Amino acid sequence: MEQYIVALSKYFIAICMAIYTYESFSVFRFRQEKQRKGIYTRQVILLFFVHFTSFLTICIKTGDLQYLFFYAFQQLAVFTVLVLFELFFPAVNRLVINNMCMLLVIGFVILTRLNMGLAIRQFIIVTVSMAVAMCVPYLIRRFREIKNFSWVYALFGILPLGVVLALGNTTYGSKLSYSIFGLSFQPSEFIKIIFVFFIASALYKSTSLLQVAYVTAVAGVHVLILAASRDLGGALIFFVTYVLMVFLATKNFLYLLLGIAGGGGASVIAFQLFRHVQERVQAWRDPWSVIDGEGYQVAQSLFSLGRGGLFGLGLFQGAPEDIPKVERDFIFSAVAEEMGLIVALCVIMVSLSCFIMFMNISMRMRDRFYQLIAFGMGILYIFQVFLTIGGDTKFIPMTGVTLPLVSYGGSSVMATLIMFSIIEGLYIIRQDEGAAHVKKKNKIAGRKRAEGEKEEAT
Repeated sequence: MEQYIVALSKYFIAICMAIYTYESFSVFRFRQEKQRKGIYTRQVILLFFVHFTSFLTICIKTGDLQYLFFYAFQQLAVFTVLVLFELFFPAVNRLVINNMCMLLVIGFVILTRLNMGLAIRQFIIVTVSMAVAMCVPYLIRRFREIKNFSWVYALFGILPLGVVLALGNTTYGSKLSYSIFGLSFQPSEFIKIIFVFFIASALYKSTSLLQVAYVTAVAGVHVLILAASRDLGGALIFFVTYVLMVFLATKNFLYLLLGIAGGGGASVIAFQLFRHVQERVQAWRDPWSVIDGEGYQVAQSLFSLGRGGLFGLGLFQGAPEDIPKVERDFIFSAVAEEMGLIVALCVIMVSLSCFIMFMNISMRMRDRFYQLIAFGMGILYIFQVFLTIGGDTKFIPMTGVTLPLVSYGGSSVMATLIMFSIIEGLYIIRQDEGAAHVKKKNKIAGRKRAEGEKEEAT
């Protein structure tokens, strides 16, 4: 009986994920949240099915009931998040919250399978981060003057990066983090959010050549410090976000073309200067020629992607641990191997659904500052997804960035949850603006109606 449950579970999980993903896009047929309630309810049910079935399989395969207790804590946390967001912020966008929880659940499942200790640590970090993130929509809605501090954002971005460059911990040749009271964190994960606020606050009023030059100079300092720290994946994310936000603000194709040319030139220079970039490019071009060295990770990732098939080998049935640092850089390959290509593709599509909603919120914002913030957050999120999955599948050279909400990484998951909460705060502001606009229209219509009745009476 147990063997049948394990064998059938992977098909059930794949079907639930496919239906959930379809619902993530069917949401866009409706403009009002009230019209989407049925979809959101079905999504939550499917989320719980995926979560329960995955941990049931893990418990059966291992025979260890501690996984059941871990599942119970996770389920309670997910349920609490869904309820509290709905309770404290009735105007919240449920698609963003549901997708966030689904991606976290997939991350918890695959991390539990790979390394129970890391999964528990990730769960604790997510719990603390969620408590912080719950305050963000209120702060975004309450403090409208945050748009007026571009120089403050620039300062709070450059100084921590400089500290990491000077005093940071060196990991695999790169200075990415530093430790305080024994806790290590990666400042660039949080600074990229501040970076978006800087560009938005600098460009929402004026897009003159002088103002664009000011933004370019400050953005250049960010990127150069990251490059000097050998955090080239982070530098690339900052640079792409800067180029696209400037283009959105100015609508000037010349800036976009200059950005593309500058990025291409910087890539050539980085290839010439950094040995590890050359190694990653070689591993991307022909991992088999260097499979005993720098190509080993990419080759093992491709093996994992090929072994899984559509429905996967099943949890604890594959060998994703053969990939070094699989919990961080190659989590997508682990999902594909044991949960199947269908589930892996659904992870991509759910991430894309989040991005589309971010862009939808950006387009509907009336305030230029908030529009730029939502756009920048969307670019940060989807480009990091692209870099991670592109590297895992050998579509692009490996960059060493994590898959948001799925990979192990405390700083990454906390920063991503804050980003999602900022988007929720902007969505609530948009709802407030819509309600105020309708109220104003009704007031004007009522005044005109009263004037008409008065004219008829006279």
